[in-house]
Amino acid sequence: MAFELAYAFCFLLLLLHLPFPTTAQTNKNIPLGSSLTADNSSFWASPSGEFAFGFQEIGRNSFLLAIWFNKIPERTIVWSANGNNLVAKGSKVELTADGQFRLNDAAIGKQIWVADFAGTGVSYAAMLDTGNFVLANRSSINLWESFDQPTDTILPLQTLNQTSTLFARYTATNYSKGRFRFALQPDGDLLLYTTHFPLDSANTIYWSTDTAGSGYQVIFNLSGSIYLTARNRSILHMISNSTVSTQDFYQRATLDYDGVLRHYVYPKSTGSSAAGWLKAWTSLSFIPPNICMTILQEKGGGACGYNSICRHDQGTICRCPPGYSFINPDDVLKGCKKNFISQSCDAASPETDHFYFQEMQNTDWPKSEYEKFEVVTEDWCRQACLADCFCAVANFRNGQCWLKGSPLLNGTPLMV
Repeated sequence: MAFELAYAFCFLLLLLHLPFPTTAQTNKNIPLGSSLTADNSSFWASPSGEFAFGFQEIGRNSFLLAIWFNKIPERTIVWSANGNNLVAKGSKVELTADGQFRLNDAAIGKQIWVADFAGTGVSYAAMLDTGNFVLANRSSINLWESFDQPTDTILPLQTLNQTSTLFARYTATNYSKGRFRFALQPDGDLLLYTTHFPLDSANTIYWSTDTAGSGYQVIFNLSGSIYLTARNRSILHMISNSTVSTQDFYQRATLDYDGVLRHYVYPKSTGSSAAGWLKAWTSLSFIPPNICMTILQEKGGGACGYNSICRHDQGTICRCPPGYSFINPDDVLKGCKKNFISQSCDAASPETDHFYFQEMQNTDWPKSEYEKFEVVTEDWCRQACLADCFCAVANFRNGQCWLKGSPLLNGTPLMV
C-alpha cells in the first residue's frame, strides 16, 4: 500500500516483521534432396558468408531453425521458423525431392513446420547475401522467402507490406511469440501495440503513424534508412534515418522483447567509417522514446508487468517495489508478487497494526485506482488506505486521495 504526498511522495504499505566447431556449405544453390540435422555443427552460408541458415541450440538439447549474422561472434538471429516449438537434437530440415521444405522433430517423429507457398515447381533453395532465404523455381523466381515471413527483425532491402507484422520474442533468450507487435495495418496505419497475451489479439496501441488511408509499405533501404511510404513512393514517416553505411556496418531493426523497436548497427572488420566503433550492436534510434510513459493500459501488465515499476534509462529497466519480488527473475515482464500475506478483510480481526507505510518518492501506478476522495487531509488518506483491506497504494495530492488495489498497473516514476 503506497501513499503519495503533494510533492510527489508515496508510501508503500507492507506487513511488519516479514520473514522474508562448425562446417559450412557455401554453395549458392541448395539442390533438392538436401538437408540439415540439428546438432549445431552445420549450416548453409550465403556466398559472402555474412549470413547463415541452420540450427542454433537454445538451452539444453533444444534447437531453433534460424537465420543469423554469421561473421560476428554473437551469431545474432534475424529470423526463425519454430520459436514456439523448439526441436530436439537430431531433428532435420529437408528440401525434399518434390520441392517441399519442412522441419521434422526427432523427439516426436512429426512435422512441426513447413514453408507454406502456393503451387509447386521448387528447383532449389538459396541463402542470399541480403539475409533472405529463398525457395526458387528453374527461372530463379522466388516462390517462398523468409523476407515475406518476418519474425522480430527486418534487414536492409527488406520491406513490410500491409498486413505484415513483427512480433517481439518472449524474453531475450526465448524465441516464442511475446507481448508486443509492430504491424502495418490493412488500412495503412503503422502501429506498435500490446497483445492480450498469450493470445495474439491486439490490446493497447502505444505508438502510431496515424497514416490510415495512405500508408502502403515500410522500406529499409540500402542506405540504412527506415521509413513508411505511400503508394506513390513518397515518404510519409521517417522511422530511422541512418547516419552510417551498410557497406561498413551490419544493420537490423528489431522489435525487442521489451516492446521497443530499435535500429542497431555493428561495425564490419573493414571500412574507414567503422574505425573506432565498439565491436558490438549499438542502437542508433528507437521507438517509442520512453515506453514506460507510453504504455498506460487499463487492462494488461503494461511495459513491465503487474505490481512493477518501469524506468527508462538507456533501455527499459523493470524493478519491483519494496516488499515485492519478481515472479520469475528470468521473465521480468511477468511482473512482481508480494512477499507478505495480504491484509484480511475479516472485520472481526482487524490487522492494521501489522502493516506499515513504506515511503517512495516520485512513483505512481496510473489507472489502478478504485476509489477517489476529495477535500481530505494527508493523514485521513493514509488512515483510509490502512483501514481498507483492498488498498495496496494510496496517492494524495492537493487535497485529493486515490486508493489503488492489486494488481497495480503501469508503475512509473513521476515526472517532477
